[in-house]
Parts: sequence; C-alpha cells; structure tokens
Amino acid sequence: MLLPPQLRAGPLPRATAMPNPPLIALILCLAVCVLRAQEETECDGYTLEKELREGCGNAHHAREWLKQLEEKVTHRQRCNFTGSVIETYVFKFMAEHFRGLNLSSRMDGGGRLRHAMKFPVELMEGIQTRGEEQELVCIYIHSPCIFQDAHNSSVLNNDVLGAFLQSRRVAGLSRPVEMQFWHNMVLDSSNATCVFWQPGAGTGNTGSWSRTGCETTHREGTVICHCDHLTYFAVLLLPAGTLSPAQLASLTHISTVGCSLSAAATLCTLLLCCFSRQGLRDNTNRIHMHLLTSLLLLNCGFLLSTLLATGTQGLCQATAALLHTALLCALAWMAAEAFHLLLLIVKVYNIYIRHYLLKLCLFAWGLPVLAVATVFVFKRDTYGHHSIHTSEGYSNATMCWLTSSAAHSATLCYAGLILLFNTLVLGRVLVILWRIQQHKGQARKDWLTVLGITCLLGTTWGLAFFSFGVFLIPQLYLFSILNSLQGFFICLWYVAVHLRSQPGSAGSTSG
Repeated sequence: MLLPPQLRAGPLPRATAMPNPPLIALILCLAVCVLRAQEETECDGYTLEKELREGCGNAHHAREWLKQLEEKVTHRQRCNFTGSVIETYVFKFMAEHFRGLNLSSRMDGGGRLRHAMKFPVELMEGIQTRGEEQELVCIYIHSPCIFQDAHNSSVLNNDVLGAFLQSRRVAGLSRPVEMQFWHNMVLDSSNATCVFWQPGAGTGNTGSWSRTGCETTHREGTVICHCDHLTYFAVLLLPAGTLSPAQLASLTHISTVGCSLSAAATLCTLLLCCFSRQGLRDNTNRIHMHLLTSLLLLNCGFLLSTLLATGTQGLCQATAALLHTALLCALAWMAAEAFHLLLLIVKVYNIYIRHYLLKLCLFAWGLPVLAVATVFVFKRDTYGHHSIHTSEGYSNATMCWLTSSAAHSATLCYAGLILLFNTLVLGRVLVILWRIQQHKGQARKDWLTVLGITCLLGTTWGLAFFSFGVFLIPQLYLFSILNSLQGFFICLWYVAVHLRSQPGSAGSTSG
C-alpha cells in the first residue's frame, strides 16, 4: 500500500513559522511606547536636570540646554516633567474661555508651599486669533546655576519661576502677574527685591537681574511679586546695607566734587609752601608738604579710578595700585604728623633724632610703595574692577580698586592701627592743653594746631569703622564730605595759621 507523500519515511521538511498577529501587535505597541518614552525624555528636561544636579561648572552650557528645553516644550504636544531641580508644565486653553489661572508648587519639607503663581484674565489681552488653542508654558527651576550674573548674585531659596505664552510675547499687562515666594528668613525691602532675568544684558553677555516693571511686597514669611510681563522671575537677595541708586549717585557726585576741589587746593598749598622762606628749612613744613603730596596723589588716583574703570584690565590694575599706594602713604603721613606733634608739644625741647626726615620718608613712602609693588608683581589680580552694588541689583558703579577681601581687610587693619595711634596722641595733647589753661593765648594756638593736623587729617577716617546698621548712610555721607575735602581744609588751615602768624620755632628735631 502506498502511503501519502507526507507520511513516507525519511527526513521531514523544516516547518515554517506563520506570522502571529497578536505578537506583531504587541511588538509594535512596545516599539511605539519606547519611541514615545525617548521622545518625552528628550523634551521633559531630563538632560537639563542631570546637568544641574552635577553642579554649576558651566552656566553657559546650562543656559543652552534651557533654550533647547524651551523650544521643545513649545513644539511638543505633551512635555510635562517633574524633577528635583526642574519642573515643566504646559497648560492649554481657549483664549475666549480663559478666566485666570492659579498655580502652586509642591510642599517643602516643612509642609508649606514653596511658591505660587497667579495669572490674571488680562493675560489674553491683545490676542486676535479667537478659536485657536493657546499654550501657557511654566518652568520652575530650583538651582543657582543657570541664572548667574557677573556679580554672582543670590536669589531666595535658589527658586526661579518662568512663564511665557507659546504664541506671543507678553508685556505691559494692565493687571500684573502675581508670584509668591515662601521663606523662613528675616527679609525686607532693603535686602530682598523682586527681579526678572535679562539675557545678555550683563558683563560679557552673561545676563543680569532687573526689577523694571516689578513691585515687591513683604509679608511675614512671604515675598509677593507683581510684574507686568512674562519671563523668569526670582527674589534677589541684596547684601546688608546696600545703597539705593540715588544715594550712590549723590555720594559719587560729592566725592568727585570734593576730591577735585581738594586736588586744586592741595596743589596751591604746595606751591605756597615751596615759595615760603620757611617751607624748605622747617621740618614741620616739610612734613606738611609730604602729606599734601600724598593727598594730591590720593585725590587724583580716586578721580582716575572711576574714569579708567571702563578701560583695559591692565590699565585699571595699575590705577588701582596707584590709588592703594596713595591711600597707604597718606595714612602713614598722618601718623608722621601725629608723631611730630607729640614731639613738639609733649617733649618740647632737647629732642634730636638723626636723619629724622629721612626716616619718616622711609616709613611713610618706602614701606607702602614696597608693599604695593610686591603685591602687584606677584599677585596682580588683587587689583582690578571693583563693582559697588545698589538695591536695584542691576545698577552698579565700577571703579579700579582692590578685588581681594584679604587685601581689603589688611588695609583696614593698617588704617585702624594708625588711627588708634593718632587718637592716643590726641588724647595726650588734650590733657596737656588742659593743664596749661593759664597760658590761654598759647593754648589757643596749640588747639588750632591739633585741630588742623590731627583731627582733620586723622580722626575723620575713623568713620570708616561705623559702616553698619543705622549708622551706614550718615557715616557714608560724613565720610565722603569730610575726607574728600581734606586738602581744602588744609589749605584754609595753612593760610589762616602760617601765612597770618609769625614763624615760630619748629623744635630741634632736625638731623
């Protein structure tokens, strides 16, 4: 009996798997899910989240990632993402049906909201195309890395709230957008203000903070911002005692006028000393001339430091070094004046110091020049552009001065020691004057000497140590007025005392 071919002995043919429709559908579904997951990962901020969590090494790179994220958010159908550092949300609605929108962040560790945003109905003002869906994009950033200005300014809790419409730029709202920032610090209008980010407006196109169009309100534990446009917002934290732009402008004007007047008066006084018969022979007048020269350099250095702040880095560093040298020399010659006054009034007679004036010059000229030259050669970046912050945050004044806090502290210590010595000398002189009240004519003359040399040239610099709390603003105005006009005061004192009186004995301190 013949068997059918399929039942005959021998090797059977290899079976061919038939396509399974359910399996194909499952594979296609998984592929679509993977593609969608990859697509969402590209637009949901995962890359930027990773970049920010790694640190603030490259703020420019982080800003580029943020720009890419903004573009992807506005062109994707769905791009909501919630991370620990960045959150993105897209809200869609019809313009004619928009009745405002209130948003709140997730709770912080203390059970309170971190921030909230309230968008008014007027947000849709000016939209001509009715019947089309609008998209409001909100990006919350909890990191100091992206929005770094040239001054490394700090914002409250490192929170930055961003909002913008996909269809148009929003500015000049009749009713502003309201933002609330919760905190647990002691803040007021003097050290915290609402600001928005201006891309490319700062030094080196880094961007800067501005508060134009924003108003700040403080409540207990809350800073409320009202701004008439949409962009990135934050609460800028200002250093304690920051000046307002108007105060900074007035202080700058006072200092400029005072230094200019002092420079001219100091030069005139130097010429009077040179042409006087006693000017080149009397050690007292010689010390006065050295002090006047140092003050002339100080005034000129200050005027140049503001003018050359817009110049090259090397020129600004040289100007800052000159200004620092002049300041140190002027302080040293104040100490020399106090020491000479101590010899004249306390010791009076029979004092002989070999090479007296030469030793004073080595102390008052040599040591400051040597110190500044050493710093300038081995650590030049100690000098450069120094910015003075104002309460606006973005409005600053720049001058050529010290950029190192260590150098600034060392200068303050140096000035403090000299002022302490001058104060002790002044106290000793006051005691002596009180004891010689019976010689009133001579006492009045000595009083004039003390006031003209020690007070006007020394003690007013002590105001620099009262720049805190309620004393800050009055101290700055008094310091600017009195110390910028020192050269002018010396000119008046020299004319009143030396030119209108008989030359007296200068003591026997020459050598």
